[in-house]
Amino acid sequence: MMSPQKRATVISSSVAVFLVLIKLTIGIASGSVAVLASAIDSLLDSAVSVFNFFAIKKSEEHPDEIYQYGKGKIQAIAAVIEGTVITVSGLYIIYEAVKKVLHETKTTLLTPSVIAMVFSILATYFLVRYLLKIAKETDSVVIKADALHYQTDLWSNAAVLIALGLVYVTGLDSIDALFGLGIGVYIIYSAYGIIKEGIEMLLDRALDSDTVAKIGEILSKHPEITSYHWLRTRTDGSTNFVEFHMVLRPNMLLLEAHRIADQVEEKIMELDKTKKWMITPHFDPYDDEEMNVALLYGKPLMEVQK
Repeated sequence: MMSPQKRATVISSSVAVFLVLIKLTIGIASGSVAVLASAIDSLLDSAVSVFNFFAIKKSEEHPDEIYQYGKGKIQAIAAVIEGTVITVSGLYIIYEAVKKVLHETKTTLLTPSVIAMVFSILATYFLVRYLLKIAKETDSVVIKADALHYQTDLWSNAAVLIALGLVYVTGLDSIDALFGLGIGVYIIYSAYGIIKEGIEMLLDRALDSDTVAKIGEILSKHPEITSYHWLRTRTDGSTNFVEFHMVLRPNMLLLEAHRIADQVEEKIMELDKTKKWMITPHFDPYDDEEMNVALLYGKPLMEVQK
């Protein structure tokens, strides 16, 4: 059975291909940079959505002997690639806009162009609503990136429509180029967030501070845990990884310690039921945080204690 994420990428790529055919035909025929820019963006959308489909498919594969933590980070790689592609498309749009200003190219077929953009706006609006719903349900970074990309399309399509309307009223073709230039800049700006999130995930950035604080609170409030330290977290987009050391009574039976760990893990997993969790507790008879810090940074223990 197809997962919601994969179904979302199939739907988004299908819509993008359909819009490409319409806008590319109108954009080339009319000579409108704004419409052509929108067509190129939709073409990239379809390519990226297809790529995302295979990225999600790979990320959902179960861990094996070689990839023992799974392949979830493929989603982060996909987000970085998608953001880069969006940036390149924005640069190309800027290039076309500048070229139109310099060569003073005329815009024709304004009425068909307006109809095409109105249809594109409606189709993109309903697609964005659908993708945001799936992104909220799954918390998939790839679907979030896809939704953000189509949201920028929604605004850029509206800008194209306004540009065409102004050209129709004023007869100034430079308006089309200026709007195309603005769309290109906006697209590049929107790509920054996508690339940043993907890179942070690849660099094992910690979970959000609120979640980390809640994990710390769960450990602090357990009556049988003396203290905790060395709490570390990360995510690959679909699985959250948590490690921590918890200090227990030195004479506690291993069976008791395991029971406490199970209780803590159960409460942590309840923080976000849309994600898989891989929780690794470590049992300590005393607080050895300073020793761990010394080992991590390769410093003598005496220097760390200073």
